[in-house]
Amino acid sequence: MIAIVYPQFYGIGGIARYLDSFLSNLPTDHPPVYLITSDEHRVERHYPGVKIIHFPYNHNRFSLFFWSLRARNKLINLYDEGKIQWINLHYPPLIPGLFLPRHIPVMLTVHSTYLGFSGNFYPKKFYDSEISWLTLKIKMWMESRIYKNSSRTITLTEFGREQILAYGYDKPIHIIPNGVDLNQFKFSSDNIKNIDVLFTGRIEHLKGSKGMVEICRRLVEKKKDILIYIVGYGEEENWVRQQLGDLKKNVIMTGKVPFAEMIIYYNRSRVYVSTSYYEGLPGTCLEAMAMQLPAVVWDFLFYRGLVVEGQTGSLAAPNDFAEMTDKVLTLLSNPRLAAEMGENGRVLLESDYNWGKLAPDVLAVFAKAG
Repeated sequence: MIAIVYPQFYGIGGIARYLDSFLSNLPTDHPPVYLITSDEHRVERHYPGVKIIHFPYNHNRFSLFFWSLRARNKLINLYDEGKIQWINLHYPPLIPGLFLPRHIPVMLTVHSTYLGFSGNFYPKKFYDSEISWLTLKIKMWMESRIYKNSSRTITLTEFGREQILAYGYDKPIHIIPNGVDLNQFKFSSDNIKNIDVLFTGRIEHLKGSKGMVEICRRLVEKKKDILIYIVGYGEEENWVRQQLGDLKKNVIMTGKVPFAEMIIYYNRSRVYVSTSYYEGLPGTCLEAMAMQLPAVVWDFLFYRGLVVEGQTGSLAAPNDFAEMTDKVLTLLSNPRLAAEMGENGRVLLESDYNWGKLAPDVLAVFAKAG
């Protein structure tokens, strides 16, 4: 009996997609699940054996403060009535974690950390945080408090586990990867592959917006007829548009696209590319591989086991733009190799990143801890 706490369930971010996939793939005999969320962007969703409880929220700090108080009171009532045994907090955001009642066991699901956002976790610094040092310090203190009050933690990768340990966390950590709903993401051979390279996701500094611009320029320089799509939005979207404004024949920026339409872009594309510097376990990469696209990404720990060199895609040394450009062009010039990698990726996802298998694994952590 679990209460999941996450205020932005109806968004299009990675955690919202994670939770939707998890709830959609719960086994038929799962224990009762309550989802405590907000009414922001609310749409009708139903999952067998899951009750969704909404509290008002309008996406500002004060609203999140009051939302957290209401969620706290509801969690206490559910626990006192014997309806829940665990609270499962997904973060960030952090504020709801500071309001959780101490007497109810808490299982954290850590998708990312502010230590990671800071850019200081890597031995070599690849990016400077856009968050001020004071804000980072406060956020990391908040994380420490939440860790202290938790009983166990789930994270997505070994990379996530190492970040958690850096906070001095000494309780059980379970690594269960993010996955993809393979019933939803299915490759169709009927689509015409008329997009050479697909970038998708948030357009911001941390996600490698500057590197994306550099790779686009190098690809166009070496392959004059290349067609690149950038599907997504974010704080640096306008900057990227300005930087690539002279390449409008080769680079198309779609802006924000409904989640349901993403399958169209995956089906039309030949190669998925990402220049992101920091992820939990990137949902867009999982989705692209489910659609049988080979992936070309930086060689970071959070991709290990997913993007396997020469098998499901290619890894380039971080910020080695020449190497990444060459690896993308190699796949474009060898469709048979690209198709083979794409097929291998789908097989890997069916085996290790399938929500049909992962959802019971997540529930098993609660059962063992109980």
